[in-house]
Amino acid sequence: MLALPAMAAYAAPPEALRSPRPGVLCDRYLCADSQGISRALTTQYLGRAATQRLFAQGDFDLTQFTFANGIFCDTHERLCRADRYYGPDGKHSGAVSAKYTALLFPR
Repeated sequence: MLALPAMAAYAAPPEALRSPRPGVLCDRYLCADSQGISRALTTQYLGRAATQRLFAQGDFDLTQFTFANGIFCDTHERLCRADRYYGPDGKHSGAVSAKYTALLFPR
């Protein structure tokens, strides 16, 4: 029997969001505040090219969004969740992320 070394395959860890100032969260594609995805904040923190790529997608709801790491935020609920999926009752089923909710919606 030939023994071969096992190579572990690891998925990249989810990309952390950054909060450049209280009430603002950014990933590598967008920045948002308690009002939703912000053109001005995206330009300020990620640059004009990022803003143009984001808004070239056409009209979309700026108040509900999913960051690159899978965190879903809804400005009407004032909550961020671990994912954007719905349960059988038609309501968001992802666990509430206390960390990202507090960063995006400071009291």
